Amino acid sequence: MYSFEPSDEQKMLVDAIHRYAAGDLRAKAHDADEEAGFAPALIEKGWELGYLQASIPEDFGGFGERSVVTGALAAEELAWGDLAGAMTVLAPGLYATPILLVGSDQQKATLIPPVIEAEWLPYTAALLEPYFDFDANELRTTARLEGNDYIINGLKAYVPFAAEARGMIVYANLDGKTQGFIVTPNTPGLVVGDREKTMGINALPMYKVKLDNLKIPRENRLGGPDGHDFEPILAAMRVANASLAIGLSRAAFEYSRDYAKEREVFGVKVAQKQAIAFMLAEMATEIEAIRLLTWEAAWMLDNGKADAARQAYLAITGATDMAMMVTDRAVQILGGHGYIREFPVELWMRNGRGIATFTGLAIV
Repeated sequence: MYSFEPSDEQKMLVDAIHRYAAGDLRAKAHDADEEAGFAPALIEKGWELGYLQASIPEDFGGFGERSVVTGALAAEELAWGDLAGAMTVLAPGLYATPILLVGSDQQKATLIPPVIEAEWLPYTAALLEPYFDFDANELRTTARLEGNDYIINGLKAYVPFAAEARGMIVYANLDGKTQGFIVTPNTPGLVVGDREKTMGINALPMYKVKLDNLKIPRENRLGGPDGHDFEPILAAMRVANASLAIGLSRAAFEYSRDYAKEREVFGVKVAQKQAIAFMLAEMATEIEAIRLLTWEAAWMLDNGKADAARQAYLAITGATDMAMMVTDRAVQILGGHGYIREFPVELWMRNGRGIATFTGLAIV
């Protein structure tokens, strides 16, 4: 059974990320949302904390080994600062981590080092599609083999940093299976559309992408000619999303709790109102329940347990509802102040509403 006590190394990482989340991400989240982006220096500071680098073996330019549990802790703490900022800092992992998980030896040796040995650079992945019945295991984007090339056609949505990406993994349906294909910039047939206009995470630049007879060399199939299993990638994405939802919800809960303890209405602290106290108790309970479910899924992935993918699915399913409930109630607890942009709860509510649709925007 997994331990509930983080290791000393994990504690050090979480402490460092929390300081960054509080002093940098949280402090700039409102302005970044209004201005539709973070200052590059601020993102570079988060990148230099080294979470992704520490999850990559030395053979590929890193200085550690992958731990999904550590990734879950890091993602939660980053999202406590700001969800869009967390996704921005973690974006290069969308490219490097799947290659580490299922890439061929040659792909790992040649493609991972440029991502992690330099400053933060825009790398990404294109999984989501603009359809109401989107299913990551039944993509409408298709790939077919013609000679020594794959031809890919389809539409993608919410692709972070697509307009400036140094590299991208495009996921497509090949003979009924979801497979990744490594795409280099300016490949003919890769058409980056307008920046998405969304309800939340406005500081994260995301784009529509059209794949119009995109031709990819056979060796650029993720995993090599025989491809790969998509399940561990999808499970790691779901754990990442659940962890981000927990961090976001923690932020909303703690802020609204502290507000309720300090704010007086008719001579009584808001937190002393029974209805508010019950709200706060349920918020805290749901956060802790989903956190434990997510940690267990992460531990199962780390230890190769058979039901890990199922557990990851349960974690994100629970986290989706939890994030919406907690952030909505945070707005209610602040009353009229909850609807004003100078208070952060309205931003957390807008961001939380998107958790259900953010699969593929982060991975641990």
